[in-house]
Amino acid sequence: MTPYDWLALGAVIVCLLLSFFFSGSETALTASSKARMHALEKNGDVRAALVNHMMAQRERLIGGILLGNNLVNIAASSLATGILLAWFGTAGIAYATIGMTIVVVIFSEVLPKTIAINHPDRVALRVARPIQIIVGLFGPLTLAIEALVRALLRAMGVPLGATTSVLSASEELRGAVDLLHREGSVVKDERDMLGGLLDLSELEVSDIMVHRTKMASLNADEPPEKLVREALASSFTRLPLWRERPDNIVGVLHAKNLLRELQALGNDVTKLDVEKIALEPWFVPDVTSLTDQLKAFRRRKQHFALVVDEYGEVMGLVTLEDILEEIVGDISDEHDRAFNGARRNPDGSVSVEGSVPIRDVNRAMGWDLPDEEATTIAGLVIHEARIIPEPGQTFLFHGFRFQVMRKQRNRITLLRVTPLARAA
Repeated sequence: MTPYDWLALGAVIVCLLLSFFFSGSETALTASSKARMHALEKNGDVRAALVNHMMAQRERLIGGILLGNNLVNIAASSLATGILLAWFGTAGIAYATIGMTIVVVIFSEVLPKTIAINHPDRVALRVARPIQIIVGLFGPLTLAIEALVRALLRAMGVPLGATTSVLSASEELRGAVDLLHREGSVVKDERDMLGGLLDLSELEVSDIMVHRTKMASLNADEPPEKLVREALASSFTRLPLWRERPDNIVGVLHAKNLLRELQALGNDVTKLDVEKIALEPWFVPDVTSLTDQLKAFRRRKQHFALVVDEYGEVMGLVTLEDILEEIVGDISDEHDRAFNGARRNPDGSVSVEGSVPIRDVNRAMGWDLPDEEATTIAGLVIHEARIIPEPGQTFLFHGFRFQVMRKQRNRITLLRVTPLARAA
């Protein structure tokens, strides 16, 4: 081999190494996490700031990298062809084509891209400075190429800058959380908490309220002795007061106010006037989003509100704890009963009370039943069946078998739900 051959061979190796660098850098920079880079930049990482700056000018970045990558690949192929042509004659062209294709694909494309895709953030930070210099060197040429490409696209009638995201920001976050959960980076509880936080703006208070049929309340017309006895027996600290009929709410009795009043009266229950110490009821529309209701709770410094429909009729009540449970899951204290609305059976089916909210069952069982059209499991069955079913009837939808086990009047009280995959 002549000195020229050694020099040309060394140039081929240098070009291949540069191609390795360009390919890996392109993959790492485009696959790096925007959120992590933003967090690193806020913490003072200069390299992360460079990555964010270059990604803000994505077209120029990609153009510069592709220009450099194609330049070194063409140079390596040309030099290798010249060497093999001198060694083997015209057959060297075929040898150079086959050999350089294998080398470029394996060592300059697949290998660096595989490394970069497995460690995108780390690689992006390491290549940030040299890539910035290279993009700056190729800047004028890249701008000229961009102008030419845009002119060709306009000539072909392709609209520029009209791309819009298919998903909203919350849907993108939800998708990222689900992906991290499948990869094992986020456990189920954390996924549920993040998902519950994203759901606040989509849910209304009617979706999580305690329905009036399950609402604990006190009849202000009852004797004071009975009212005190019922208030102390209740597991709730705030109880609505009504007169004449249950939906005529006249106040909200707080247990602390009741105890203070009893102490002031020397425990003489006969002198107690519950309406005097009751708080004024706060009514909110059933269509209020949970985000707005949470803000209203904080603004008014209250934890309790009564929910009314468009006609002003009381539908139920909602508390701050109900909203927080949508984020963190069930919050139980020494007075609460454990969630027993669903019970697994030995055959793989689940017995579910009809009044249990769909969201609670999904969290407890890891299911994904839709809750857009109905709030409870019974409501979902009625919505899908379009009838009020009788005990023993079975329905198949959403990948589950629903069998009505028990019914009281027009209410489904117990269902047996079986995932179809397990049933098969």
